Amino acid sequence: MNQNLKDLQKNINYIYKDEKKLIQALTHRSYLNEHRGLNLQSNETYEFLGDSVLEFWISGKLFHQFPHFDEGDLTNLRSLIVCTQNLSLIATQINLGNFVMLSKGEERHGGRSNSSILADTYESILGSIYLDGGTTPAFKFLEKTLSQSISKLSSKEIYKDPKSLFQEIAQSRRGITPRYQTISESGPDHQKNFKVAVYLDKDLIATGSGNSKQKAEEDASIKATKILTNLV
Repeated sequence: MNQNLKDLQKNINYIYKDEKKLIQALTHRSYLNEHRGLNLQSNETYEFLGDSVLEFWISGKLFHQFPHFDEGDLTNLRSLIVCTQNLSLIATQINLGNFVMLSKGEERHGGRSNSSILADTYESILGSIYLDGGTTPAFKFLEKTLSQSISKLSSKEIYKDPKSLFQEIAQSRRGITPRYQTISESGPDHQKNFKVAVYLDKDLIATGSGNSKQKAEEDASIKATKILTNLV
């Protein structure tokens, strides 16, 4: 495990003062069920903190970098950058999936490439860096990992979060506003999984899943956009 921790710290360009914070940042809740004797905690509180740090940093970054953007463009560009799809892509680029601690069952079901798990782990890593070293290394981590995304996504003519983008496409091509419906909800309160369908009128376009209704709707809208624009 120690060598793995060293490899990951090289990937993220940050050396922890307290490696226990890194271990917690990598501990998915599923891992705890199989390792109750290790006295570990899941990364969920770190994810909560990291989400707040990310929101603060990206808001200031976009405000200063794009002073000519109006509030709507800033909001939509921010949503696009911090959405699950983009954060999971960033997490993949720094190989987080290889280091996250999962249950055997979660791993068998593709947990190491699960976009929701990867995005959540990215935020928990950010939270752990902030706790270990403060704002300076946390912001450096964000600058290093997100700068390319900001440049790429800001160069688009339309800055839309996944649901807004799909709604615009659906209204343009079909004249219909998408409707989302929760199909199923499973798992205990601390480990919920939602499945959501998106419809245009009575036509089922796509389904999505996630650990919150919002993430499931986002997943469904991304898939639906690809279908409506013939990208799949």
